[in-house]
Amino acid sequence: MNATTTIHGSYSRKSSEAEDRQVLSLESQLDKVRDLAKSLGVHLDEKNILSESKSAKVTGKRAQFSEMVARIERGDINAIIVWHADRLSRNAIDSAMLIDCMDRGKLIEIVTPGQTFRNTPFDKFMFMLQCTQAKMENDKKGVDVKRGLMKKAEMGVFPGLAPIGYGNDKYGQKGDKKIPTDPERFVLLRKCWELMLSGTYSPLKIREIATNEWGLRTKKGKKLARSGIYWIFRNPFYYGMFEYPQGSGQWWQGTHEPMVTPEEFDRVQAIMGRDGRPRPKTQVFEFTGMVHCGQCGAMVTAEFKTKRQKNGNIHTYVFYHCTHRRAAPCRQGSIEVGEFKKQVIDEIDSIEIPPEFHSFAMKWFRAENAREGVEQQVVLGSQEKAYNAIVAKLSALLDMRAAGEITPEAFAQKQTQYLAEKHEFKKRLDQTDDRVNQWNRTGDEMLTFIEQAKDRFKNGTLQTKRTILSTLGSNLLLKDKILSIDTEKCLFPMKKISLEVKEIKRRFEPPENVDKQADFERLCLENPTVLPEHYLNIPLFFNRQFMQQMAQRLAVIKLMQRTEAR
Repeated sequence: MNATTTIHGSYSRKSSEAEDRQVLSLESQLDKVRDLAKSLGVHLDEKNILSESKSAKVTGKRAQFSEMVARIERGDINAIIVWHADRLSRNAIDSAMLIDCMDRGKLIEIVTPGQTFRNTPFDKFMFMLQCTQAKMENDKKGVDVKRGLMKKAEMGVFPGLAPIGYGNDKYGQKGDKKIPTDPERFVLLRKCWELMLSGTYSPLKIREIATNEWGLRTKKGKKLARSGIYWIFRNPFYYGMFEYPQGSGQWWQGTHEPMVTPEEFDRVQAIMGRDGRPRPKTQVFEFTGMVHCGQCGAMVTAEFKTKRQKNGNIHTYVFYHCTHRRAAPCRQGSIEVGEFKKQVIDEIDSIEIPPEFHSFAMKWFRAENAREGVEQQVVLGSQEKAYNAIVAKLSALLDMRAAGEITPEAFAQKQTQYLAEKHEFKKRLDQTDDRVNQWNRTGDEMLTFIEQAKDRFKNGTLQTKRTILSTLGSNLLLKDKILSIDTEKCLFPMKKISLEVKEIKRRFEPPENVDKQADFERLCLENPTVLPEHYLNIPLFFNRQFMQQMAQRLAVIKLMQRTEAR
């Protein structure tokens, strides 16, 4: 074959996956390819027109792409016409394979409606850039989908196909969809639970009654499978809880209408075990995965203990204890969940602060913000100048490229550098602009959290309780039935402040006709722990690192509060 002869082939790809839903169909892509070949005066042999419906996320999965590369290697074709570069590759290996063909002279050009890529450094860079961008967008969409599903779970909405008795909201507003009850099947399944709770019917007998006498059918019109009735009676979704991701151990309080109460669910589990057919029970415990044994270091787990009385009443208790999964012998006993929670509440009490301190601290924050605001305006002005300068450089660079005063390689290098600098300056601008008010907001939220922590720990959802416990401290250890919480890295500053301000309030106790708040604030200002002598030391409650940590933790707590409100 003459080295100057160009033999064109074409490639089209359509994926059924979500990222390609807006992409042209195969027929439309082929029409575009043929139009482009006609405008270039190129004849496309039908045998070299390759197309397939496959994802390009992973290499080695596309038969027609592999065939195209094989034809390039054999010399049957040495140019490709394609609708867009991302049709050829959404992964690094396939992109590199085509670039390697160019480097070895096997592939002369890749032609798209917008650009032709040849064996030049700039063209190969731009081709790789387009494919890399496609991969980035593809990866980002995957992350966004997972984030969206996790967000739904955090909001209490099961992110998947709802079980029988419930439905999926197809027409609800995006971001606000719920899990509604199925008006036909919900009532029938509730009757199944009632029969099971009576203790006189087996699961298979209940299935027989529901399918043959009541006409219960799945959404596809089929009878409920024998295993299906056991699955229903074991599924915590029916009392309002669900695990997501599956097998992760993360449990969420659903916003859907429960079919049974937690107590009824526990009673059914006990009944199923008593029938001689013990079924695995999905337990939901509040603090598993958070606490380690103080003796051997193994994880602390929890389990139900069931007590059946002669009168038929069933009582369940939760105990936390070491898993005993370390080689070293461990003799630690168990602690009942009520005592466990009491110790957490005692820890919350140790950081409780008088409401007078909230008012004093907010005045101090506002004064500090006013002083810092003046300084930040100077920094902000300097950063705005630097940002405007880099924008001007980018504009000038584009003018130089348009006038041919700079090579494509130099343009690409400078553009990458300037865009990175622009992004960094923009980030600094946003951070500086927000920092003036950040401490004020965080301080108020932190003090409010401390004031409300006890009530939220007692009455909040499972996730709220876990978040509050983790916010109190780290390195949670259980030894000799005593829960120890290391507050050094979390709320130690507020714990120390709490001791001081409680003592201040106890000491002054002025008569009723004296301004208590003014006296309290005066003593706080004079206290070297609460407020060190002016700015020689940072006050405990205005330590920036501490406040940044609290801002992150409070963001999680606010998410939990929004979930509860729903």
